[in-house]
Formats: sequence, structure tokens, C-alpha cells
Amino acid sequence: KRKRDGEDVAIIVAGCVAQQEGEALLRRVPEVDLVMGPQYANRISDLLEDVSNGNQVVATEASHIMEDSTKPRRGSKTVAWVNIIYGCNERCTYCIVPTTRGVEQSRPPESIVQEVQELVSQGYKEVTLLGQNIDAYGRDMLPRRKFSDLLRTVGSVPNLKRLRFVTSHPRYMNLDVIDAVAETPSACLNFHVPFQSGSDAILHAMGRGHTRAKFLQIVDRIRERLPDASITADVIVGFPGETEEQFLDTLSLMEEVKFDSVNTAAYSPRPNTPAAVWDNQVAGDVKHDRLKRINRLNLQHAMERRARMQDRTVEVLVEERNVKIPTQVMGRTTHGYIVYFDGEIDELRGKLVHVKIEQCHTYYLVGSVLHLKP
Repeated sequence: KRKRDGEDVAIIVAGCVAQQEGEALLRRVPEVDLVMGPQYANRISDLLEDVSNGNQVVATEASHIMEDSTKPRRGSKTVAWVNIIYGCNERCTYCIVPTTRGVEQSRPPESIVQEVQELVSQGYKEVTLLGQNIDAYGRDMLPRRKFSDLLRTVGSVPNLKRLRFVTSHPRYMNLDVIDAVAETPSACLNFHVPFQSGSDAILHAMGRGHTRAKFLQIVDRIRERLPDASITADVIVGFPGETEEQFLDTLSLMEEVKFDSVNTAAYSPRPNTPAAVWDNQVAGDVKHDRLKRINRLNLQHAMERRARMQDRTVEVLVEERNVKIPTQVMGRTTHGYIVYFDGEIDELRGKLVHVKIEQCHTYYLVGSVLHLKP
């Protein structure tokens, strides 16, 4: 509407659906200026320059990953993301990622280590290794590589204070990854392992390739080796054919694990995915009800998990100013918990600080500084 009213704005559609739709989007909505797939995220400035010159741009062609496009944009001076594998070979029946991002392509370990070393030399303190299915790292290489070995190697980069990684897949997550985290001092005590459903029948329909028991085996290993670690996940409710009993299986898994937080979503059909055309779609009001119920449980567990931090002294890596309270700074614990406390951002950004937790909320903590870590 703003563009039709003559306002000078650019309309951009990006992501997996944009990749799939391509020029068809421009035909349906001619006001769109740029349609781009996820593999062009690092080139958006060039694409916008074309748009500013009066062109409509469609950037959706498949491209082999080259080293000049591996460096993600940095939105922070303290923490950075580093891609280690692109694409996905899975065929989950609800997901369009494999058809839009292509097959798995692992980066050479030497290139990854070099990038992390460069980031550390620039003053970055924390790195998150990225992959749609990070546990698949190296299986497309000859000889094959293991993600757990890469984790140990990157974690040993001098002066790297913290190392994180996402996203793990229960089908491929090797228990050695958990051991690698336990044995690598810079590795954070935080695992993100989507389970998507607590019902084996729904997991099979989704094409996930793992069972409830396999997922719980991973959780048990984490709790055994790293009892203080946080575990986060993703879940879908209302997947086609999901019964009330199967939904209750998901709630019971959440009760058994007690996640630190879960990204919840009601199933929505994606174009050209198998599940989108099944005739056993769950009614919208049922999906909405299940989403409300699972969110209530999610909030309860998130509060319970953070409440254990009360009166504890935790190490916080300071990232930015608290935008709501400018006299406070914001950082994260090794678990990934957000912590706010009084301080001057120009003095504390990038510092590791010992903070005593005085207040616990559902998704953040509040404390006071004890001292900086040497």
C-alpha cells in the first residue's frame, strides 16, 4: 500500500519460499523489487544497488558455495556466526529447505579454522558454528570428517573464549559431540536439538528418521556428562494426522526433559512439500488450541530452569546495551541465558564478567557485577 501510494520504499521477499517461487512472485505482486534465495544473503548490498538503479531483481539461481560467500554479516563486535555446512540432504515432509538450499556442502576445516582465527584477531570473543544439519558436517567429504573433531579443533583456537553451534539433528547427532563439548573449555553448555514431536508415528510421517527413544538417549547423555547444560528445541503441533493422544505424547516428552526453551509452531503447509497436500490436515482451531497449551508448558519450564540460577554467580559475556534500560548492559551465560545488569557498555563490551543473579524471569535474568574475569 505504501508503495502504491507513491512512497519511496523497496519491497524484498527473501528466504526459502522466495527461492522456490522466483519470478512467479513478481507476476503475482509486481510491486516487489527483489526476490532472493537464502544463498544470496551475503550479496544483498549488491542486489539492492541493482534495485536502486530501477531494476526488478530475481536472485534464486542455485550456486555452488565458494569461499568468497562464506562469511556471514556481523551484527555484533563480540559474537560472530560462521557457516560450516550449507544445504540439507534430509527430506522432512513439511520442509522446503532441501529443495531451495541444495545438497549438503561442507567447508574445508582449514578454511573454517582460518576464519575463526581472523575473527579472534579482530576482537571477537564468541563464535557460533552454523549448519542446517550441523551433525552432517564432513559426510560429503573424502575422507569423511566428523563434526566432533571440528568442534575440538575450533575450540582450541587461542583466545577464543566461547564456542556454540546450531542446529543438531537427533538422527545424526553423535554422542561424541557431547563428549567434545565436555572436553573443550571454550564450548558453551548449550545444546539446540529439535525434536518436532513426541510421537513416533508423527515423527515417521514427518520423515525425521529418529524416534522418541533416540532423542531421549541424547538428552540422557547430556544430563549425564553435563548436568548443568541447557537444552533447547523446536516442535511442531497440529501436523497432518496428529491425534489428541499423539499431541499428549509431545507434552509428556516436554515434561520428561524440561527444556530451557522451545521454539513452538503450529503446522502450516509449505508449497511443494508432501505434507501440504495430504487430506488429513488438522483443523485450524485445534492447532491453535494445541499451540496455546504447549506454550503454557513451555513458559512454565523456562521459568523453572532459570529459577535454579537464583543467587548463583555466573560468568556473562557482555554483548550490548539494554535498549530498554540504557544504564544496563546485556550479556549471556554459557547456557545462553540473557542477563541484564548495571554497567557502561563502552567499558564492558566483550568482557567476561562474574555476575550474581538476583532476579529470575521467564526468559532473562537480572544481577549485579561482582568482578571482571582476568
